Amino acid sequence: MENILIKLNNSFIGRWLFILFLFTFAGIKLNAQNRSWVIDTANHYVLANNSPYNIKPGDTVFINAGHRNHLQIRNIAGTAENPVIIINKGGVVTINTMEYYGISMHNCKYFRITGSGDKDNFYGIQIKGVAAGAGMGIGTLSSDYEIDHISIENCKSGGIYAKSDPDCSFTSTRDKFTQRNTLIHDCYIANVAYEGMYIGNTTYSGQNITCNGKDTVLIPSLLKGVRVYNNIIKYSGWDGIQVSSAPEDCQIFNNRVLYDSEAEYNYQMSGIILGGGSSCDCYNNYIAHGKGDGIESHGIGGNRIFNNIIVDPGRSYLPLDQTKLKHGIFVSDASTMADSSFYIMFNTIINPKSDGIRFQSVKSKKNIIASNLIVNPGTYDFYTNGNTSLTGKDSYIMFPSSSSDVIVQKNFLTRNLASAMVMDSTFAILPGSPLINGAYSNSMGINFDFRNFPRPTGNTYDIGAMEFDQETPDSLLPVNTLTTLFPNPVGSKFTIRYYSDLALLSELKIFNLNGNLTMNREHSPVQAGEQEIEIDSEDLPTGLYFFTINMQGKYIQGKFIKVK
Repeated sequence: MENILIKLNNSFIGRWLFILFLFTFAGIKLNAQNRSWVIDTANHYVLANNSPYNIKPGDTVFINAGHRNHLQIRNIAGTAENPVIIINKGGVVTINTMEYYGISMHNCKYFRITGSGDKDNFYGIQIKGVAAGAGMGIGTLSSDYEIDHISIENCKSGGIYAKSDPDCSFTSTRDKFTQRNTLIHDCYIANVAYEGMYIGNTTYSGQNITCNGKDTVLIPSLLKGVRVYNNIIKYSGWDGIQVSSAPEDCQIFNNRVLYDSEAEYNYQMSGIILGGGSSCDCYNNYIAHGKGDGIESHGIGGNRIFNNIIVDPGRSYLPLDQTKLKHGIFVSDASTMADSSFYIMFNTIINPKSDGIRFQSVKSKKNIIASNLIVNPGTYDFYTNGNTSLTGKDSYIMFPSSSSDVIVQKNFLTRNLASAMVMDSTFAILPGSPLINGAYSNSMGINFDFRNFPRPTGNTYDIGAMEFDQETPDSLLPVNTLTTLFPNPVGSKFTIRYYSDLALLSELKIFNLNGNLTMNREHSPVQAGEQEIEIDSEDLPTGLYFFTINMQGKYIQGKFIKVK
């Protein structure tokens, strides 16, 4: 995991090279020169640099399948060229504990902990419950690591904590330590009391701690090289994903955050929060039905927020009190660097409780808010009825115009979704939509849409998170983060997750490469929302397959590979 991995740019080709690199890295192969170790279910503590392990760079550590209480690993020391791989073996590792953590990593560098060791289970490491604390903690000077294919549920505090807080040892302060290359992807987090993911320290400017009887200001370490992607976070008590103190080379993308901020705890209410000291590109995320703001930015600037779909942010939070504001996207000056810029573009924001975009920064310059689709902000009538000096128009995009330097161009603002001519559930553009070719001419280098389709597909860019696809039938729902199939490649069984805004009877059909129907089954949802179909594929021959899900005239389609 050399730094070159993190330095790939955001071009369409560069992003896919990055993903191809990760798939190559994911295919774990044991080098004959390196050794492997096994952690059995009874062992809860591994000191990597002591007997009986003495784990070296390039070694593989297998975690035996089965139930275990918890697991702490210390002092892993891989290298950039030879990271240490920690992986499940023989099936699913299950953790359910009364302790303060499910898995804890201390002072570990250049390692990957992955639940990809069982081809029939997408999440091969499953933390089912932590009664006293967090699902997973990676701290105490840990750096250069990858976390993937792990599910975490039912934790008294957060899901994943990935940070080294400064303390009176003075070893993790900004002048002594930098957390580099933090990759967290393809994880599932649900029903945690605090943050789904808490990455980096929030006290970017320092915090007062008493050390040896003296009040001391400790400045937390920075994060350089952050990738948070392809994760699902549901029912977090506080923020879904929080990344702080990450001032460079930071990306948060392709995540699905549902029902965030369930605890209604003030100042901890957002789907995704770019905390103090951060400058993260935040894109292609689907954020829906949370009680907090969709996306908050309290960072230093110089970043883009684009291609996100944000649905009903804050709508369920004190719905009768319009003074309790929750927005689609909110930007503050908490740590903004003077003359930096924010670019908020190509987002689709549906039914925010308050404003579509509230931009509060006056320190930044040459900002751009353009090509966004904003539908039905909740404060429209509240402002119009004279409750403030603002008007309903201000509820779409609100900023202190006298002191903010903002270019506002080519946004489509409407009270009625039908006028935008997009699909009700996925917000894909329909033929004849006014969004087509209606976007701002300057795309700030954004050359793909929410589905990773190239941008533009027509003469110029389209407004909102998706480009219009002329070859897609009107009734076809595009496959995006609303639909997941795992594992892929497929073994003896697999699961399809999809979203239906109504409890409609669905028909699943699977076709082989020659177009022959190989499987046909019905699925009857009990209620609207996220649906799940489990498929027994033991008898399917190896090869490439296509599937469609017919929801009474609306279709989802995708493909998968069957292996032995």
